[in-house]
Amino acid sequence: MCPPPSPWSRSSSPPKCRFYEPGCAGRRRRTGAGARSGLPPSAFLCPADAGRRRRTGAGARSGLPPSADQTLTQRTGSRLPGSAIAWASFEGLRNPLIILCTIYVFAPYYVGTVAASPVAGQALIAQANQYAGWMVALTAPLMGVVVDRMGPRKPGLAIIVALLLPILWTLWFVVPGGPIGAGAVLMLFTAYTALFAWTEVFHNALLVPAAKGEVAHTSGLGLALGNLFSVAALVAVLWMFALPGSVDWPGVPDAPLFGVDAAAHEPARLVGPLSAVLVALGLLVIVLGVPDAPRTGVRLGAALRAGLADLRAMLGELKRNREAAKFLLARMLYADGKTVIIAMGGVLASGVMGWGTLDMLAYGIILSVFAVLGGFLAGPLDNAIGPKRAILIEIGVTSAVLVALLLSDQGRIAGFAVPAAPLWGGPVFQTLPELGYLALACISAVSITAAYASSRTMLAVLVPVEKSASFFGLYVLSGTATMWLGPTLLAIATSYFQSQQAGFATVHLLLGAGFAVLLTVRAPGGRVVAV
Repeated sequence: MCPPPSPWSRSSSPPKCRFYEPGCAGRRRRTGAGARSGLPPSAFLCPADAGRRRRTGAGARSGLPPSADQTLTQRTGSRLPGSAIAWASFEGLRNPLIILCTIYVFAPYYVGTVAASPVAGQALIAQANQYAGWMVALTAPLMGVVVDRMGPRKPGLAIIVALLLPILWTLWFVVPGGPIGAGAVLMLFTAYTALFAWTEVFHNALLVPAAKGEVAHTSGLGLALGNLFSVAALVAVLWMFALPGSVDWPGVPDAPLFGVDAAAHEPARLVGPLSAVLVALGLLVIVLGVPDAPRTGVRLGAALRAGLADLRAMLGELKRNREAAKFLLARMLYADGKTVIIAMGGVLASGVMGWGTLDMLAYGIILSVFAVLGGFLAGPLDNAIGPKRAILIEIGVTSAVLVALLLSDQGRIAGFAVPAAPLWGGPVFQTLPELGYLALACISAVSITAAYASSRTMLAVLVPVEKSASFFGLYVLSGTATMWLGPTLLAIATSYFQSQQAGFATVHLLLGAGFAVLLTVRAPGGRVVAV
């Protein structure tokens, strides 16, 4: 599925009512998985909700003064300026990195082909996410508020991208028995994951000067382009490099383009350099097309002190709204579990089902489509039964489907043995177990995206309108506080039990803990919503 904007971050104004109504809350519930984050991820966000994501990322989280909230809620009704399109284009060009390298292509290639075993590969990828999670959790929130206090954002973004590009190019040289060993791969994965998250801090902080009053529309365009370009990148790699030579279909080249050698795993290795080119183009668009914030004259030490004060003020809001605090704790737990499924689900599928690059590309495209469906289904479900019940159901579905996935392999579906003979002569998903695994994963994609959407709605109905900016800032912070916990549990269990499935079983701890805490949250009006 499409990721959250980032598992480490994924409306133009605060909600106009505390309670969900079909008119206003229906739009808010079509938000997707996002970020951390980000681990992102969402399928599509409506323009209204997209603005709130950017306000929490570049505003509440980054320490914008209260007056900035008014700036973020302005809407001129005019056509988007070129700087806004440039800002959104960076998100579109950056986001394929996670889809191609982390979720569906390179990481599964490493686990299934390069690592000593799928178990060892999964443990290494989980450790990389764990270490990157520590780095981002300790730096990103304060980094955002310091940047806002000091002024210019583009120099910091350029430095981070300059560090990111050679790391992505190096992925090309990761081959079986090659010079880049497991330790180096661990450092590469950790570094590019953390750097990707840091790009979002600076990119979010450029939203206000880029949007020129059209924050909601600009942010919505960025999210739409991020998802569009991510799916387009999967389709392009599939058509140019993976399908040629595998099928004799009209419109498909007879051989991989540009002399790419599928036997040497070059289609999977190529996604690193391809992602580097896209990110570099995105930076060029930002540098040329987006105005930077002026220097404030605030020194680093003063910015750090003021940033810490801003963070303390946001955390102080929790003492005055106990129900929102409990919900943020619940969301922190279950969202971390869902993010692990998003970020590591491709690794599990590749290792358990034995899928190669062609299968994983098709798998990613199909799950991305179903993730969009989850965003659309969340709204009607929230309206019908309320966001709390909706989230409980969505967590339950995710957990139940995960059990079924962990009991599936190349000869079983949800623990039941089934014939594994090919059902058709196509290039992918030929057997009944493969089709069953794909179907289960699609259901998981729907439930995960829907839960991210319903979570935003739940917070909107728990907090007063005038406090929404602060609480959505805390919403972002809660996404970074434990983003390392899921990968840590997965890495430990995978290594200890020497089993990919055992590693993923730890996700149930996070989903279950989040579910239990959510049960104690009282609905608006002081009444506990019955399950």
